Amino acid sequence: MGWEWAADPGYWAARLGFQRGLAAIYLVAFLAAALQFNPLIGERGLLPVPRFTRRVPFRRAPSLFHWRYSDRLFATVAWAGVVISAALLLGLFDHTPVWVTMLAWLVPWLLYQSIVNIGQIWYSFGWESLLLEVGFLAIFLGPADTAPPVLVLWLLRWVLFRLEFGAGLIKMRGDACWRDLTCLYYHHETQPMPGPLSWYFHHLPKPLHKVEAAASHFTQLVVPFALFAPQPAASAAALLMILTQLWLVASGNFSWLNFLTITIAVSVVDIIPVQVPELARPPVWQHALVLGLTVLVAVLSYRPARNLVSRRQVMNTSFDRLHLVNTYGAFGSVTKVRHEIVIEATDDPAPDEDTVWREYEFKGKPGDPRRRPPQFAPYHLRLDWLMWFAALSTRYAESWLPGLAEKLLTADPDTLRLLRRDPFDGGRPTYLRARLYRYRFTTPRERRETGAWWVREPRGLVLPTTKLGPHGAVVAVD
Repeated sequence: MGWEWAADPGYWAARLGFQRGLAAIYLVAFLAAALQFNPLIGERGLLPVPRFTRRVPFRRAPSLFHWRYSDRLFATVAWAGVVISAALLLGLFDHTPVWVTMLAWLVPWLLYQSIVNIGQIWYSFGWESLLLEVGFLAIFLGPADTAPPVLVLWLLRWVLFRLEFGAGLIKMRGDACWRDLTCLYYHHETQPMPGPLSWYFHHLPKPLHKVEAAASHFTQLVVPFALFAPQPAASAAALLMILTQLWLVASGNFSWLNFLTITIAVSVVDIIPVQVPELARPPVWQHALVLGLTVLVAVLSYRPARNLVSRRQVMNTSFDRLHLVNTYGAFGSVTKVRHEIVIEATDDPAPDEDTVWREYEFKGKPGDPRRRPPQFAPYHLRLDWLMWFAALSTRYAESWLPGLAEKLLTADPDTLRLLRRDPFDGGRPTYLRARLYRYRFTTPRERRETGAWWVREPRGLVLPTTKLGPHGAVVAVD
């Protein structure tokens, strides 16, 4: 058996664990697309796909939707992705011929590629590119009853190295609080979408926050090099990364980023005692494809690798249209103060100083100070995440916030389904506005006395009082 194939029990179990985890993440990604696309990028969405495809050619954003788009077709693609992901998760292709298994993994990659490339700002996050890069490598791993191709497993280590090391470098080159170990004084409170335990993480003693930051630097800047060391050092490095990612899962909601990182790390672990079935030798043509894949990744890695050592390092960037080899990173700067946009409306015929404004409640992002931050990851609430960016700067919302106001004023049912609570129960408000608030976690004493998780203070208007004009457009009220 050639050196590039392994029948080692660890490699067999590692591949199987990786494939199951990746299939589960594909399932979540397609489900999120199916349930959220209509109000975001549908034909009558905030950023309609047909408008995008008229402006951006296929060569810049490869997608089957360039040939034809309809909401029904998108729904078909998304639900087909759910079905094929579920089949992969259940192991229905574990014992099919190699070409059938490869085709089964190719389908979700092609479908999700088509979604991401026309998803615009709603699909601009690093975990989208990471899923596509890793999903492409998964095509070449083969079924469970053949020996795993070790070269592909090493390419997964290369992804994990860039993911972790890039995140570590962007921190050290970015905010000074990473260098003095104080960033986590703020991060648990100001991260995009806190989770159920974030309040508790925020109130850890400050020396422990410094330990957190130092441990992050060690895991991201030192440990990744051990991925290329002999076993069991590589497995130990991967397990340490998994432990770190579980800490992040507990402390916040980062879509499927942490779960996918754990899944990639599982592909490195070679110390699990398992009973390995008799494995067939892969066909020669798969051998050739794996070698070709390795050469392709090596060539495409030049720009991402150069970016790693650049003083002008960028994060979460794709250097090719198919997201085959990318650069990653997060929180090069940490927000010290949390702001939130709260959307309010009224059905009064004419607002005055006595008007009661009622708030729309989002599913994940902070709103009602008495509501405990919920757990949504690995599911991705796209509108909630963009609302966090909009609170940082309105330039992130120029293309869609006025449209969101219009949808709420018309009580658009699809848009309302993105929210946790509609204060008008499907009725149309007459006026709407968006206010900016400063949010902070309550202190332990405030929490005991009030039962609230947040304290908030108004900071001004993001969107002035508006109403629907005679032609259905949103107009500001003088």
